[in-house]
Amino acid sequence: MTDTTNSKVVTRFAPSPTGFLHIGSVRTALFSYLYAKQNDGKFVLRIEDTDKARSTPEYEKDIMDGLEWLGLNHDEFFRQSERADIHKKYLQKIIDSGAAYISKEKVGKEGDREEVIRFKNPNKKVAFDDLIRGHVEFDTTELGDFVIAKSIDEPIFHFAVVVDDFEAGITHVIRGEDHISNTPRQILIQETIGAPRPIYAHLPLILAEDRSKLSKRKHGEAVSLKFYREQGYLKESLINFIGMLGWNPGNDEELLSLDDFVKKFTIEKVQKGGAIFNVEKLKWLNREYIKKLSANEILEIVYQKMPDYPRELLERALPSIIDHISVFGDIDLLVKNGEFDYLTTDFISKAGNFAKEKLMWKGESDKALTAGHLQFILKTIKNIPEFPTPEQTKAALWEYASEKGRGQVLWPLRFALSGKDKSPDPFVLISILGTTIASERIDAAIKKLFL
Repeated sequence: MTDTTNSKVVTRFAPSPTGFLHIGSVRTALFSYLYAKQNDGKFVLRIEDTDKARSTPEYEKDIMDGLEWLGLNHDEFFRQSERADIHKKYLQKIIDSGAAYISKEKVGKEGDREEVIRFKNPNKKVAFDDLIRGHVEFDTTELGDFVIAKSIDEPIFHFAVVVDDFEAGITHVIRGEDHISNTPRQILIQETIGAPRPIYAHLPLILAEDRSKLSKRKHGEAVSLKFYREQGYLKESLINFIGMLGWNPGNDEELLSLDDFVKKFTIEKVQKGGAIFNVEKLKWLNREYIKKLSANEILEIVYQKMPDYPRELLERALPSIIDHISVFGDIDLLVKNGEFDYLTTDFISKAGNFAKEKLMWKGESDKALTAGHLQFILKTIKNIPEFPTPEQTKAALWEYASEKGRGQVLWPLRFALSGKDKSPDPFVLISILGTTIASERIDAAIKKLFL
């Protein structure tokens, strides 16, 4: 084995553009990026697009956009398909040396291929020291003479990967544990072409909460970065969450930025067991990162999702909106369900078109009594600021509500202002709407009681 410990660290992320960027692949990219950056090395992005039938420009763009969005910027980039001449040169070289040979045989799904190129297995034991798993040893005898190319122009994964890693000077290969079984074949090929052996680190699988492998077949689009971007998760929360799948800083810290990870990440402390993908933990992290945003940043995002609502009302409603969401994508469903109808300017004619019985507190049948409570509120809020704090409104109404019955007084007020059984409390609603709009709605509710 060639010692690479004194070389400049060069890591790589080598996704195939045959599907949307998987969360597990994001973690591989992140850990590879971190290891390179903390060692003042290079991070190489290689698109492994030799599977022409399944590779698409759409999936490649998704990979590129996702990494850029997360801030995992590469230092070098190339596509495997653009290196066919280099692969062919190495294939011919090892065929000429006798280390590989052309095998005449029927292969392929239909048995329609007449030849493949097989590597002549020296049938020996291969061992390597994995940064995460320690000493690993394989007896390669059971592999037989394995296929490394479909033809001189069509190398398969094992061969192309070894050549590309060699040519790019990759010193550390950080990848998922499902690649461990590929390692002995690749080591044999490395030795044959004279390539130094990189240092390996095989990451544990990411598991669903039922401890099954997180896979598209079983878990659908929820395994892709695209899904979480579209849901409205912040990139900071995703970096934080993914970076702690199978690793932690060894203390109680839970909020780590990309820069924090560069300083603190240690590949040797990645756990060997599978890491559980806990969606509730991700949501919690996202809420924490939302809290870190400025009010203006939040308002811009909210306004993009709610452009038909008065901006000034949205601004005053921000704390209430944020209380109801874990991710910004939640706003879409809340809007669809009418949760924010109380913020519309045509509330009285549309969203406020509720049955008058809804204004009555449980068991209350006296419309005049309910109207009297609303009239008292209407008179009282004329003497408080136009945009009072919830505390100011509460101070003005609380004594009356406590004397007459809080439900009897505050329920009709809440419903007059929101048209909903569940909404922010009426003191918060008045602080958002202002006393002018609140008075219009209370007056409309009083009239409704006697229609």
